Amino acid sequence: QANSAAHRPRGSDLRLPEIKQLRAADACVLAAEGPRRCSILRLVDLEPESRVEGGGPAGPTSAREHGGLSRLRSSSLEIKEKEIREKGSEILREQLDAAERELKLKDKECERLSQVRNQLEQELEELTASLFEEAHKMVHEANVKQAAAQKQLKEAQGKIDVLQAEVTALKTLVLTSTPSSPNRQLHPQLQASGARGAYKHAGGHVRNKSMSSVFPSSPGKLEASSLSIQPVAKEDREMDSVLYAEFLMWRERPSLDRSSALLSRIYREDIGPCLSFTRSELSQLVQSAVENNSLTIEPVAMSALPMVKASAVECGGPKKCALSGVSRLCRHRIKLGDKGSYYYISPASRARITAVCNFFTYIRYIQQGLVRHNAEQMFWEVMRLRREMTVAKLGFYLTDQG
Repeated sequence: QANSAAHRPRGSDLRLPEIKQLRAADACVLAAEGPRRCSILRLVDLEPESRVEGGGPAGPTSAREHGGLSRLRSSSLEIKEKEIREKGSEILREQLDAAERELKLKDKECERLSQVRNQLEQELEELTASLFEEAHKMVHEANVKQAAAQKQLKEAQGKIDVLQAEVTALKTLVLTSTPSSPNRQLHPQLQASGARGAYKHAGGHVRNKSMSSVFPSSPGKLEASSLSIQPVAKEDREMDSVLYAEFLMWRERPSLDRSSALLSRIYREDIGPCLSFTRSELSQLVQSAVENNSLTIEPVAMSALPMVKASAVECGGPKKCALSGVSRLCRHRIKLGDKGSYYYISPASRARITAVCNFFTYIRYIQQGLVRHNAEQMFWEVMRLRREMTVAKLGFYLTDQG
């Protein structure tokens, strides 16, 4: 509208049709602008128009009217343009403010989403790092455990090899050693004949010289008699079927439980009578120590025998046996387990205890699987040990020569 108004002719240059067109256009614009704009049209005098249309001559008054109308129209157009510009700028400003507010909201949302994304990325990185660290730690621990297990396995294999070698050597010695003919490598105290050193076996019976045989291979002298025993050319023997059946039954499950038929018979016929001394209480203690393999027998140095005191009477003395109560020269003494008391015993009592110890040693070898003989050979060895206990009970024993 401003552009059209600038190019319009002014004053007398306007013709009647043009004036009508301009007024019609202005009326449309002012009607669109509202009732406030339409009030301007009422200021325009339409009388000159009627005069022109009537065909009368135009005079100076008509020219002045046209000039005033033009100025009025120009000022109204300027006012309209100014108001339109203000209205447009106001609308644009409102739209700009709304756009700015929306942009700020979008910025805040983007910032929030960016923070969430950064937080998630950081948590993901921390989780990944912790997982890798945990996996590395687990792998390291597994490697350490594997190395330790391999080391223990090698050590165990080495120990097994050593133990197998020791067991093989021990079996070899045991197979060649019996109470009747002990192996001198297994029993080093027997290497020096006539020596009187104390021989202690850890956790076992201790004696200076094994009383494994009652009768010598050649005629010898007995302490209680000067009679000599004539050598026997050949010893015949016959197996008792009942005893052999009991032995086979015991050999299937060898144990030291006296409830079996074999050991029940041996306890009743051999062990009990052989360890039955005058002092019954001490005899029971000796039998328990023999069964538990905790009895110690050691020789007594005759040059260092102590004087007999009143407190030593209960334990016997160098010249009185603590088991039988008989006055005899006691060359040995016994110790029961971890007790600190020693009991002096006579040679006859020592022979009886030793015979029972030999029997228990051999059946322990059988129980542990160290004897590789057949059933008949083991049976006859058990019978021979029973004979030693019977002979010792009857008072026969060997003495050390020299």
